[in-house]
Amino acid sequence: MAVIIKNKIYRKYSTFCFLGLVLFTLFFSCKKSNKTNNDNLVFRYNEHKNIGSLDPVFAKDNADIWATNQLFNGLVQMNEKLNVQPCIAKKWSINDNSLTYSFSLRNDVYFHKHKLFGKDSTRIVTAKDFEYSFNRLLDKQIASPGSWVLNKVDNFKAVNDTLFQIKLTQPFPAFLGLLSMKYCSVVPKEIVEYYKSDFRSNPIGTGPFKFKRWEENIKLVFRKNTLYFEKDVQKQRLPYLEAIAITFLPDKQSEFLQFAQGNIDFVSGLDASYKDEILTTTGELRPIYTASINMIRGPYLNTEYLAFYMDSKITEIQSESLRKAVNYGFDRKKMMIYLRNGVGIPANGGFIPKGLPGYDNSIGYNHQPEKSKQLIEQYKEETGDSKPEITITTIGNYLSFSEYIQRELQKIGLIINIDVIPGSTIRDAKANGQLDLFRASWVADYPDAENYLSLYYSKNFAPNGPNYSHYKNNQFDTWYEQAFTETNTLKRESLYTKMDSLVMQSAPVIPLFYDEVVRFTRKNVSGLGINPTNLLDLKRVKKN
Repeated sequence: MAVIIKNKIYRKYSTFCFLGLVLFTLFFSCKKSNKTNNDNLVFRYNEHKNIGSLDPVFAKDNADIWATNQLFNGLVQMNEKLNVQPCIAKKWSINDNSLTYSFSLRNDVYFHKHKLFGKDSTRIVTAKDFEYSFNRLLDKQIASPGSWVLNKVDNFKAVNDTLFQIKLTQPFPAFLGLLSMKYCSVVPKEIVEYYKSDFRSNPIGTGPFKFKRWEENIKLVFRKNTLYFEKDVQKQRLPYLEAIAITFLPDKQSEFLQFAQGNIDFVSGLDASYKDEILTTTGELRPIYTASINMIRGPYLNTEYLAFYMDSKITEIQSESLRKAVNYGFDRKKMMIYLRNGVGIPANGGFIPKGLPGYDNSIGYNHQPEKSKQLIEQYKEETGDSKPEITITTIGNYLSFSEYIQRELQKIGLIINIDVIPGSTIRDAKANGQLDLFRASWVADYPDAENYLSLYYSKNFAPNGPNYSHYKNNQFDTWYEQAFTETNTLKRESLYTKMDSLVMQSAPVIPLFYDEVVRFTRKNVSGLGINPTNLLDLKRVKKN
């Protein structure tokens, strides 16, 4: 106990020191500034998770996706409301059986300049470039983590320079959304085959910014692409910025101090090291920051949850009554206030997060301690087990959530143990059915509820798919397959809700909260915006 109290005192002292340092840097940066007008043309941010590759076929993590999004384009793109918009494809058509997609390409999209292009140092993108890029995505020797994007593609071809055609093996309403992923970006064959694996650090694309310099783990610089094809509503060519500078401080606390001092323009997300200092318990900026910082927040397509392994041999895990008791046994709203300063939406609906068609806030679980207690007693009577207990396996960053649930459930007769293990270990263990109850999250690969429901399709059992809980229900499988052929949008959304409701009735998971994107910018930054996929799009950003 003495050690715990000592640690608490130390944490409070550290928090106090951190807050003092933040206030000092804010005060100092307001009093004295060495910034020049040129700084208003450079957008600076820190990537604490590092960047593994600037090759879009490896753009799996947010760090890589954010960087490659500045350098590359695909056939289509998403707007902030998750509607598919033209990009290099100016228009497209889908035939009557929903299997053939025909994309008409713009004829004014140029690759970034490079000496290998010859005399003019660049050339126009053609449909053959997409044919090459898609074949590369499927190349088993390259082993792109995004090859699954084309799983439902039968074939594709360049019909002519400006017409690219894709044929699917079955109808798939979410396919256009898949094509907006960075995996599907266009790359030039002659450059890729010259650099081979070194294309990761010598990227040539078509995006609003072009590659300039990369000192790995230190700094990455992009410059404005003066030939970029997109324009704003006033017909001014994008982007507005002259450059992007990315640093790689690994510590989130140091990152925030750099932001507070004005050395970087943007911070994404909340970290325990500064969340209480910058936000009130209701999720508002504290008054001391409102003069210098803007906060943007909105729904994020990420469901945070705990999952039961349905094939577990443990009696408690096999009991539907006990699984429901855990779902009813804690207050999600209170949890979000205490642990996240009100940032995040309590998951009282199903597994589909708020913001996606198919979401329904009436099909999940709310806080009903008496009902939870009754279900625990029912379990005891059915099994003769007078002291039921379960173990939650989690990572350190989410320990506080497990501890909150532990305290709440123990009040009503269920013993909760907590096992904290590294993230890499939990990923392998849950994929191989070695954990009975574990913490997980699902961030949308593409903005369609089918992506979330794929976690409960019986043919997707892990490790060969994302069904980590090994949930199986024949009716669910029937509806899931039916959704692929349903062309009526409203009917398909209704199917999604029915499937989500069916899953919740068996309670193979405990939805905790639907995440929110939170972004902090300096007051002089405008046009950054926000979107439910948390994509960083800098082509319309200005610094005043």
